[in-house]
Amino acid sequence: MLTKMWKHFKTITYHRYLVAKGCFSVGLYYQGLTHDLSKYAPSEFLVGARYYQGNRSPNNAEREEKGYSSAWLHHKGRNKHHYEYWIDYSAVEIETGFAPAQMPRRYVVEMFMDRVAASKVYNGAAYKDSDPLLYFSKGKGKGFLHPKTEALLELMLMMLARYGEKETFAYIRDHILRKKSIPTRMRQRRVQVAVRRAFGRALKRARLQEKRRARIRRQYQMDK
Repeated sequence: MLTKMWKHFKTITYHRYLVAKGCFSVGLYYQGLTHDLSKYAPSEFLVGARYYQGNRSPNNAEREEKGYSSAWLHHKGRNKHHYEYWIDYSAVEIETGFAPAQMPRRYVVEMFMDRVAASKVYNGAAYKDSDPLLYFSKGKGKGFLHPKTEALLELMLMMLARYGEKETFAYIRDHILRKKSIPTRMRQRRVQVAVRRAFGRALKRARLQEKRRARIRRQYQMDK
């Protein structure tokens, strides 16, 4: 257990370092310093250490065993960079009964940095700038993101996949947070189209690889 506690401590601390580094580069100093501090609270840290695996969030492992994650329930209500923090009951009749509020831009940017850092931590040396977009696309439309929040997050992820950190962080700092002259919609559209095409090819390759792995697993089971 002590070994798991130490590994979990190193993982969340390294994650916080990566988020702080990204936040500092766009001028979000306070958010960089205070990001995910609740993970050191006993109600989150001890659970995270118990379910630590190293290649994915321990919250998922806890969910698989209990059907829910107590650490996540504690975490999402204390950290404004998670869209779940901004979900409320709806005052009008809608299908789900819940209504996502639009997140302030600075928290959308922190959510972006959080996703990039998580991809780096769990993918390690195999990390690519397209990984956060790939993860986002797998869950797109399944959550309760406000449409404007989702569009802004997707734009930043697309830019990262296409242009890398340096140019994306500069765009975030100058145009998203400081609201300087934003490039025309036509240029933004060209960026989105180019990234979607490149990402579509990458996603297609990933699906083909998964099908191959599934066939190999089935063949292995048949041979047994």
